[in-house]
Amino acid sequence: MGKGKLFVLSGPSGVGKGTVLDKLLSDFKDVQYSVSATTRKPRPGEKDGVDYFFLSREKFFKMVENNEFIEWAEVHNNYYGTPKIFVDKCLAEGKDVILEIDIQGARQVKKLYPDAIFIFLVPPSLNELKRRLNHRGSEDEKNMKIRLNNAEDELKEVKNYDYKVVNDRLDDAVEKLKSIIIAEKCKIREEDCQ
Repeated sequence: MGKGKLFVLSGPSGVGKGTVLDKLLSDFKDVQYSVSATTRKPRPGEKDGVDYFFLSREKFFKMVENNEFIEWAEVHNNYYGTPKIFVDKCLAEGKDVILEIDIQGARQVKKLYPDAIFIFLVPPSLNELKRRLNHRGSEDEKNMKIRLNNAEDELKEVKNYDYKVVNDRLDDAVEKLKSIIIAEKCKIREEDCQ
């Protein structure tokens, strides 16, 4: 059994990364989701250890100090990070892992895991992204403006990813993501040729 593959899913806030991943993971058991840590407060319905590890800033920075994150970043005035121990253990056991992280984190992951597969989820349009953020109802006007401005900048980063998936219809986006994972697992690796 070989080493597992690491998949990285990024995209602007409100594009539907969580929704797409929830559907993918309920339909497709071949990939393990890596839960991120954050200092932001839980949204209604979010559970600690399932959606995120919700940490105090003090605990978060203790983990940074101890080099316990693969990547970490400040996003929208909160801190997010990917705990290292879980990801490395799964990959060593031959399990595939998917991370849902922002573009700053993806850059850090690319340095540590150059063989990772990077997927960028995009909205059909900026107007649709704004509608989704409004519908979510978790942002005040100031935060909404920050997220939309950040989205415009983030969309320019798609050129640094291996794949782009448009999230226009949930089932289509999930099928495309599944297809990418299956295709990458079928790729011939250098060690397969020896």
